[in-house]
Amino acid sequence: MGASGVWNPDAQQTQPSVTVLRWPSAALPAGGSDGHCDIVDPVAGVIHSFWQLKNDAGVWRARQYAWTSLKGRGWGDPAHYFQGARAAAVPTSGGLIRSHEVGDGDILFRHALAMSLTYNGLSATTTHVFPATSADTTAATTNTGSVPEGALMMLPPTYDTSTIASPKLRRVAETLKRYGAYVVDRNYGTPFVIYAEIGADFDLHEGGWNNAVGLELERIRQALRMVGSASSWVDGDGRPTTFNKNLNMLSMRGPWRLQTGAVLGVFNTLKQAVEFPALPTKVVQVNNNGTGLSKVSWAPFQAGMTYKITAKTTGGGQFRFVLNHCTDKAQNIDSGVMDNAATFQFVWPASYCYSSVHAINGLNQASTVSASLVKMP
Repeated sequence: MGASGVWNPDAQQTQPSVTVLRWPSAALPAGGSDGHCDIVDPVAGVIHSFWQLKNDAGVWRARQYAWTSLKGRGWGDPAHYFQGARAAAVPTSGGLIRSHEVGDGDILFRHALAMSLTYNGLSATTTHVFPATSADTTAATTNTGSVPEGALMMLPPTYDTSTIASPKLRRVAETLKRYGAYVVDRNYGTPFVIYAEIGADFDLHEGGWNNAVGLELERIRQALRMVGSASSWVDGDGRPTTFNKNLNMLSMRGPWRLQTGAVLGVFNTLKQAVEFPALPTKVVQVNNNGTGLSKVSWAPFQAGMTYKITAKTTGGGQFRFVLNHCTDKAQNIDSGVMDNAATFQFVWPASYCYSSVHAINGLNQASTVSASLVKMP
């Protein structure tokens, strides 16, 4: 944790601490000011992702924490929009050149790479595009380029790699021709950066600056292009796939206030749900600050479109969602109290004043409350 705690952008709050049950003794943050570090927990199926992590006299401290599922997409969704410590809200391990890959004798790395650009490369007008769900906080005011975070950068298939003397750089170039690199972060003063795992022994300038490598890097920079469209896509196993942008748009993050009862339930980011202890009395809590609804640029709510809410609760918990009309309560869109697996469909209005998300506990047993909100086909 930092001096006053660790910022959790998914919960949108500073927490006193974060508990990681299986912390490796050999954990080592990246050098530089970002101090990125990912902790992979295969038992829990989670990647814990930290920004500005450091060991302070035996105490691990970080400025920011996020997590993603090992079985997930590797990118955020409109509800759980921040799933890693990079600016694009992805884990820092995604796209890395891994240590075990470096000496495997292949002519390329068989996955997309992770790339950052500097200020004059990144866009201020469109700061991020699908599949990224975020960008640097100052992107809109400090960037001066045209490439958004989340963009896939590639070399054209005709790019000549035969003249590249460095085997390591030639392998990167071949990868950029075949798989490309996703822009996941911003750097300071370097046209583009490709990231490698600590200890991967992937220094392109061994023994000092290599002018031939530098000239080739500049040739690569000039040839890189942002992918605008593709006739088809394949997944990591080479199977045809499509990308679904219609993902959950509702978070249970709060902040919450009590409407009835004495004890607030708490948002659990790992469960993406509000948790209640066993209580003999009813608790109704509400968030009407709008923080639960997606603000991801490529997933706006569309007036006139039909949306579907599905309640996801345990232990007798209940959910309710309201879009409040500005002047006429009779025009409110109200799901009513929903039990687990109940659904509610409605047409998104042309305008409304605010939303109200309600979480209601189950009685005499621990309970959880969450829900999904998606656009109907």
